[in-house]
Amino acid sequence: MGLEIEEPNTCFRGCCSSRRIPLRLPASSFQTLNEIARGAESVVYEALLDGQRVAVKKPVLSSSELLDKFHKELQLLCKLEHPGLMTLVAAQAKPPNYMYFLPYYESGNLADKLHVEEWTPSINQVLTIAIQIAEALQYLHDLGIVHRDVKPANVLLDRDLNPHLGDFGLAEYEENIKSVSIETWRSSGKPTGGFHKKNMVGTLIYMAPEVLKKELHTQKSDVYSFGILLNELVTGVVPYTDLRSQAQAHTVLEMNYNEQQLTAAVVSEGLRPSLAGEDPRTPSALLSLIQKCWDANPQNRPSFHDIVLELEHILKDSGAEADDVSAGSASTLLNSLEANRRQQSSVDWYALGKLQSGGASCEAPSGFPSWLETENVSGYHPVISWGSFATCGKRETMEDTHFLIPKTCNGRDIHILGIFDGHRGGAAAEFSARALPGYLKSSRSAASPAEALHEAFLNTNAGFRDELNRLRKTKGAVKKDWHPGCTAIVALLAGGRLLVANAGDCRAILCRAGLPLPLSKDHVASCPEERKRVISAGGEVKWQVDTWRVGPAALQVTRSIGDDDLKPFVTAEPEVTETILSPGDEYLVVASDGLWDVISNDEVVRIIKDTVKEPGMCSKRLATEAAERGSMDNITVIVVFLRAVSTAERIY
Repeated sequence: MGLEIEEPNTCFRGCCSSRRIPLRLPASSFQTLNEIARGAESVVYEALLDGQRVAVKKPVLSSSELLDKFHKELQLLCKLEHPGLMTLVAAQAKPPNYMYFLPYYESGNLADKLHVEEWTPSINQVLTIAIQIAEALQYLHDLGIVHRDVKPANVLLDRDLNPHLGDFGLAEYEENIKSVSIETWRSSGKPTGGFHKKNMVGTLIYMAPEVLKKELHTQKSDVYSFGILLNELVTGVVPYTDLRSQAQAHTVLEMNYNEQQLTAAVVSEGLRPSLAGEDPRTPSALLSLIQKCWDANPQNRPSFHDIVLELEHILKDSGAEADDVSAGSASTLLNSLEANRRQQSSVDWYALGKLQSGGASCEAPSGFPSWLETENVSGYHPVISWGSFATCGKRETMEDTHFLIPKTCNGRDIHILGIFDGHRGGAAAEFSARALPGYLKSSRSAASPAEALHEAFLNTNAGFRDELNRLRKTKGAVKKDWHPGCTAIVALLAGGRLLVANAGDCRAILCRAGLPLPLSKDHVASCPEERKRVISAGGEVKWQVDTWRVGPAALQVTRSIGDDDLKPFVTAEPEVTETILSPGDEYLVVASDGLWDVISNDEVVRIIKDTVKEPGMCSKRLATEAAERGSMDNITVIVVFLRAVSTAERIY
């Protein structure tokens, strides 16, 4: 496994691990595979190290200060050994390559699990995960180390959903924090910009009030961050983006808080995320513990030793075993919409969609589809982060569905997302949201991504028609005169290429150099070209009430999945556009017509410009703005940032 070197002589204080970490590796011992993540500070790859699957983190070292930071973090990682912490497998600590080799965590990070996969853990799972994170932090604090960036994105989950706290780039011994701050204060006579930077580190929405006030970061500051994380784990809501009560109207979302305003609200007004507790199954003792952790006074916050004891007591009272963390972990991507299904029938259209498309697997014995071997013609790699929000709006039922699938096909650098806007019931949208990704990823005859998208739309339409026909033959399962349909838009990000396939009046725009660039056009009967196409295919188009409509069903859209009584002139064939991304591309917005009916492309860009650059927050701001403007439809919005942004997310 290469040359093993003793741990560096310049050690941190604390209990040194007896582990021997390989710090210099021959190039032949490892092989980098797919890129997993890319940020301003580092790039992470999947790799093989002597046949073992690992993650390789390559920091961007553009200055001597960053190189010193690399060696400092490396020394710390060499000494930490706890089951709840991310462990160091090996490292390359000599020029020209500097990198960490870390375990490969199959389930990704906790933030993506909650907000991308929309995983809803049970209370027992919440408690078990919380205990493991708290024990890891207790271990650090016993060594005198403050983590200083506790948040879900820094919690990695293994195959069994056991958490491992990572990212020690900001971790520091508490004694060192005090000594550096005192020295800086004495040399200047007052807090300087450097003093602020050395103390105000972390992620803003998880930062304790004392840190926001430029005071010292202590172990109790980690406790505050843990309380915010625990509440987020229970609610599934990004802090300060909820609208659960009138008292929380002064959130970042509503007030368009910038960093300074949010800081003032947390410090002076005692602003906190809405406390979990709508679910009666949430133990009151857990809610009380969360409030103790984020108390404004650090002295009132418990230690992690007390937190672990309290969580274990709550878990014991709930009657669960601590190792039951993996139970029920197969929550689906669209769990949040299950309760809003239209009661047209008792058919599980999500399950039928998955079954029809073969489970959306890319790991068939015959290998990957050839179209996945896409070439990055521009050489540009966007830095991707995304979020979504969906609401019924003024309607009683929810007929929109959507999906977000990062790193599809065994971790390849291909991301897909889609929105399906149902009409005449939600069945077609529910079926398509599960079936289309499967058809897309299993398409082996397609020669290009565009062709694969085209085939996936047609196969989804055919699969839904087959299921309807099969169920119509089953007595009472589906009414014969029921013909549900949905409009659909799917975006595929492959390296530096962005493809958008659209059938109907959902829409996608790209913000390029501050201006909206339409990536799709509306397929509606009021469009002369579409009206002509429908009539040429044998369809009937009439002016009815307020606009042009198709056939006896009086459908406004001219392309859709389903609507089998209007086929073939209401076609399922999408129009596909392809865009080569460049550094000037800021973000992608994909939404159902409930947004575009009341907000123009230019207004969408303006609203995002005035909103804190967190994609889930931007999605929610757009949807709530559309509802306030009188949108009469369901509203679903997905926002994808294509480059790293300076926001309320991180301050150094």
